[in-house]
Amino acid sequence: MADYVVSCCSTADLSEKHLNERYIHYICFHYELDGKWYLDDLGKTMDIADFYKAMVEGATTSTSQINAEEYAEYFEQFLKEGKDVIHISLSSGISGTVNSAFLAQKDLAEKYPDRKIYIVDSLAASSGYGLLMDKIADLRDSGMGIDELYKWIEENKLRVHHWFFTSDLTYLVRGGRVSKVSGFVGNLLNICPLLNVDVNGKLIPREKIRTKKKAMAAAVKKMEEFADKGLDYDGKCYISMSACREDAEVLAGMIEEKFPKIDGKVLINNIGTTIGSHTGPGTVALFFWGSKRED
Repeated sequence: MADYVVSCCSTADLSEKHLNERYIHYICFHYELDGKWYLDDLGKTMDIADFYKAMVEGATTSTSQINAEEYAEYFEQFLKEGKDVIHISLSSGISGTVNSAFLAQKDLAEKYPDRKIYIVDSLAASSGYGLLMDKIADLRDSGMGIDELYKWIEENKLRVHHWFFTSDLTYLVRGGRVSKVSGFVGNLLNICPLLNVDVNGKLIPREKIRTKKKAMAAAVKKMEEFADKGLDYDGKCYISMSACREDAEVLAGMIEEKFPKIDGKVLINNIGTTIGSHTGPGTVALFFWGSKRED
């Protein structure tokens, strides 16, 4: 086992079992549901299905990033054990939490001058962030040292592609990514916008597509266009979804048929409570390794 700790935020949207099996440590975001605050602890405090059910029934949601004090307490437990730490944070294009991690790093560097603490802005989110973490665990297990791993992540993190679509524009309107008028008209016309995460780690609407079936086909086409080796893609592929598993399973089947050399089955994960507070139910996201993202 490596003499350093690999760490992420709960917003990597992998299951606790997955993270534990890969020896990936994590720190939890916070979310508010109808005025009560909870830890985004991968469904332990509140089942994720119950969370989305509450949203459908009209519950209000908000989120709170991890602050510097929380990061410092979290990192220090490993430093006290004589371990170095490499923490990969949720994209700065979505949250300011990486700045809190840097503040904690600065304070702890003075207290533990012999230890290394690397902080990385993933420029990724949800199970795209999770796909990156899984590869990082592979490289650690292969014997890569922390310095080389940090360099590899910075050079390769933009190769993780994220393509999202949603069948309900309500929450994109709330978040300001779609205007109220466009959202109203879009819902009437059954518009499923296709979005991706850009080079700055921001979620950007790319195409207005009518019907969910066509949005799925468009996502598959993006994978054909950008994935390593095109239709011969042989890496891992993840999908995350918010209370719409049937849609995710349909898309996974399309991917497995189109890309027969893929590494195993497509892994379907839940969009967790932090990301889900902003996307709402009805969102499906596709993640794979490909060419470096560009504007």
